[in-house]
Amino acid sequence: MSTEPGAGSTPRGTDSFAGPHPGDSLFSSLKIRNYRLFFLGQVVSNNGTWMQRIAQDWLILSLTGSSTAVGVTTALQFLPLLLFGLPGGVLVDRLRKRPVLAVTQVTMAATALTLAALTLTGHVRVWHVYAAAFAVGLATVLDNPARQSFLSELVGPDQLRNAVGLNSANFQSARLIGPAVAGLLITGIGTGWAFLLNGLSFAAPLTCMLLMRTGDLRGAERAPRGKGQLREGLRYVAGRPELLWPIVLVGFVGTFALNFPVHLSAFADDVFHVGAGTYSLFNTLVACGSLAGALLAARRGTARLRLPFLAALVFGILEIAAAAAPTLWSFALFMVPLGLFAMVVNVTTNATIQTSTDPTVRGRVTALYMMVLLGGAPVGAPLIGWITDTYGPRTGLATAGAMATGTAAVTGLVLARAGGHRLAIRWTGHRPRMRIVPGSPAEGPTDRRDRR
Repeated sequence: MSTEPGAGSTPRGTDSFAGPHPGDSLFSSLKIRNYRLFFLGQVVSNNGTWMQRIAQDWLILSLTGSSTAVGVTTALQFLPLLLFGLPGGVLVDRLRKRPVLAVTQVTMAATALTLAALTLTGHVRVWHVYAAAFAVGLATVLDNPARQSFLSELVGPDQLRNAVGLNSANFQSARLIGPAVAGLLITGIGTGWAFLLNGLSFAAPLTCMLLMRTGDLRGAERAPRGKGQLREGLRYVAGRPELLWPIVLVGFVGTFALNFPVHLSAFADDVFHVGAGTYSLFNTLVACGSLAGALLAARRGTARLRLPFLAALVFGILEIAAAAAPTLWSFALFMVPLGLFAMVVNVTTNATIQTSTDPTVRGRVTALYMMVLLGGAPVGAPLIGWITDTYGPRTGLATAGAMATGTAAVTGLVLARAGGHRLAIRWTGHRPRMRIVPGSPAEGPTDRRDRR
């Protein structure tokens, strides 16, 4: 394995990583210059990305009047992950991460600028939006695993969990600004301007990557070319229950329960009969919860294995409750906790994968995680969109919540019986608390409180 820069000696400069200290804060990873540049570039780009997401969903709804069409757009954006996600992870393990990210950022910028030109000139058609969504998805096949794997080169292992949490907080904080700006642009001057600003926003991460100090990047061993590398990555995950079952959990939740574009646009348009401004407000409230969830996960030095399962269980129950909300504002109140628990599932699973996976297969494992989290949308989004169109938005959202609740319960129990783990249920007063602990289920409970 290659030696990391500065190993065995004092790292260069005060910005270099020097390990955790008792005084490290929630933002400790930002002390590292290269990560700070990466973070700043993503602040700008992420806001543009969320502007385009809102504008894209509202544009397709305006062109077709169909929630199914919104689901199809979402499906096309994530279909490449389903088709090519694992080969993309193999390729990322072989390549240098920074040049890969530069290529993907340029590709996504060109796609946004093309869609902006078509929309602003009045020539945009439904198939143009579909094609743009698919093109962004193709770039994401390499961008997602490269960006996630690149974090370990920026900060080193001891700060990796904090950097993962801050990266998610960065992305989610953009939901506070991006949707609000998109709503103002759509209602004020038109959808095309949101696409234009997103295309221009990619200049920020490209510039920041050029300013990084190459010598401060931590060496990462790249996988050599060889046969069977895709199967090797799958076998690696299959042999580790602590990786396998959280990935299965986020796969089902991502496919069937995280279709916010379908649900929120349908509730705004069909249930409460409001416009793009309220739709963007729903997304902003979800972002508030997501940001809180990401910061909570970043602040924790470790994450217990039970946490994503419990968070998914609560998330599903909240979706079912939100489906029955009688008024616009009672529905809006559910958005913050929905965003929080969805993000806790995402960040804790992601951090576990990043910190528990060998660097030579990290790209493949991360690609598998992103594929099941986002690549299920080609199946889930149109299906949930069809249920929404056929039986109504409330039934569509309740169905999604039931899927999340059932998946969390089943995968938690399966993990309890697999890989030397068991499910311990302890009672605090009259409340049961579930946790997954080492030990064979056949051994029985080790604490009398577990038997209750």
